[in-house]
Amino acid sequence: MPDPNILGIVLAGGAGTRLSPLTADRAKPAVPFGGLYRLIDFALSNLANGGVRKICVLTQYKSHSLDRHISTTWRMSALLGNYVTPVPAQQRLGPQWYTGSADAIYQSMNLINDEKPDHVIVFGADHVYRMDPSQMIEQHIAHGAGVTVASIPVPREEATEFGVVGVGRDGRTVQVFLEKPADPPGIPGSPHLSYASMGNYVFDTNVLVDALRKDAADDSSRHDMGGNIIPMLVRDGSAQAYDFLSNRIPGAREDDVPYWRDVGTLDSYFEAHMDLCAIQPLFNLYNDRWPILTYVPSLPPAKFVHESGDRVGRAVNSLVSNGVIVSGGLVRESVLSPGVRINSWASVERSVILHNTKIGRYAVVRNAILDKNVEVPEGVMVGVDKAHDRARGFVVSASGVTVVGKGQAVTP
Repeated sequence: MPDPNILGIVLAGGAGTRLSPLTADRAKPAVPFGGLYRLIDFALSNLANGGVRKICVLTQYKSHSLDRHISTTWRMSALLGNYVTPVPAQQRLGPQWYTGSADAIYQSMNLINDEKPDHVIVFGADHVYRMDPSQMIEQHIAHGAGVTVASIPVPREEATEFGVVGVGRDGRTVQVFLEKPADPPGIPGSPHLSYASMGNYVFDTNVLVDALRKDAADDSSRHDMGGNIIPMLVRDGSAQAYDFLSNRIPGAREDDVPYWRDVGTLDSYFEAHMDLCAIQPLFNLYNDRWPILTYVPSLPPAKFVHESGDRVGRAVNSLVSNGVIVSGGLVRESVLSPGVRINSWASVERSVILHNTKIGRYAVVRNAILDKNVEVPEGVMVGVDKAHDRARGFVVSASGVTVVGKGQAVTP
């Protein structure tokens, strides 16, 4: 277990424009995922399960639903000094909002000053994964690093989309940190792979505070953790890498593969859901020793009704939440959030259907994401004809996934 004198900071202030329209009126970390969860639940669950239970969540854009979710769901025992608290942008240092992730922490320095932790663990709020942070913290302390960067091996040709961690022959000392490089450095012994930064860091508190102050005084800086703070500490020789693949989760099956996905785009968000629907899911939600924690609404169990002729309520290779009614329709390779209703002779395939959406009789939804409170009228198709979807004002992703915004009208 980690030293109790550790403060967790979760960066949840990003606008998430690449997930629009899902982020039209909510912060990116508040976007629903996997039926029951919000994206932020994964970072918070990893920290809480790993023994980090003093956590501040820094918010900024469209944060009402996120703040409400944290305040109502993430309650810990104050008797033991534990807490998860949302911290909105407060303009403590002048009339300006956060200008970057590093500036968000710098403007919230009072949190560090009040808690006086020995170490600060900083996690992003919008990735889907399981990770035991105590193992990363143990490596950080054992090797006396100023900062330890969680890193995952990816094929070199894919690493151009990430911040890349170049390490020395020991496989741990960070020699270079590059943002989306055209020619990513390989991993010693595995030159076809590169270390991609996961956006999770453990800092010695004094090292972090000193770096933030230097960065704040640099008018040329973007005040970004990955773009400015980590390269600064790499130049100082105090940065080390932690190999995510070495992380061992209690309760994991022998065939569970370490999973981490940045769901920053509509296509990656959609594909992460499809990963859940596989017979052997790439990301296994069924681990009761390392649960993904969230608020579960008080709704009745899912219900499947009608079994006559071609009017059969079925869901195959799908995740179906509580409160869902599949009434004589067919659901394949889809994720249904609480309160969804699928009516008779409707067909839903390879789709993500968010809360309280209604699919009318004979309607077809295919390769689509439908946000909350959408109603698809009887016989209407969504996701079948992409040109028609665009003409109706729906977003169609680069990979051809149709996205209907929250409460958006669906016309024939």
